[in-house]
Amino acid sequence: MGSKNKLKRFNENDTFHNVFQPKREDLVDAVYPLKGQWNQQFFKNNNPLVLELGCGKGEYTVGLAERYPNKNFIGIDIKGARFWRGAKTAIENELPNVAFIRAQIELVEQLFATNEVDEIWITFPDPQIKYKRTKHRMTNDAFLKRYKNILNDDGIVHLKTDSEFMHGYTLGLLHGQGHEVQYANHDVYRQEGSPEEVTAIQTFYENQYLATQKAITYIRFKIN
Repeated sequence: MGSKNKLKRFNENDTFHNVFQPKREDLVDAVYPLKGQWNQQFFKNNNPLVLELGCGKGEYTVGLAERYPNKNFIGIDIKGARFWRGAKTAIENELPNVAFIRAQIELVEQLFATNEVDEIWITFPDPQIKYKRTKHRMTNDAFLKRYKNILNDDGIVHLKTDSEFMHGYTLGLLHGQGHEVQYANHDVYRQEGSPEEVTAIQTFYENQYLATQKAITYIRFKIN
């Protein structure tokens, strides 16, 4: 993507009512006004709140919102030029249950209050295979603690990835720490009984993986 195109998308994001771009210092040094208030202030209902972390182009956020109009969805990514597409599609399709936030995932506790979130989706994260990158792995112990702090007591996390490494690492961590693995499948498209929301929505990159016969894995779990 050219820098001119990126700039155009950044500028357009500023005009979208469903895009929020708080400055890092506003999250770290102060209480974000929408923290604990997303349903009341933005969605104007009490429906379950679902996050997609590292949402990329926002395809999964929008796809889930279309399938589940009685849930509210927020996609979060640090790259606003990416989720511009999802935000624009949500506006064009008049989806009232979609929002996007440009922020680092590490700051998720500054964006949401305790018990505010019902579900978290992590779709095709960078597996951060190198040992030095472990701290950025989105299912490591530090991230799980952050998720636990914003999820309600019945809250669940979904991990969908093309990385066997990420799948195995996460399963090992979950079992080792005594978390509740509700469902795990290392090839959702070739095994019967996969949850519909896992196979019915496919991202741009996922379609590319499938075209090369790459297995897509999935875990649904609860953090104890």
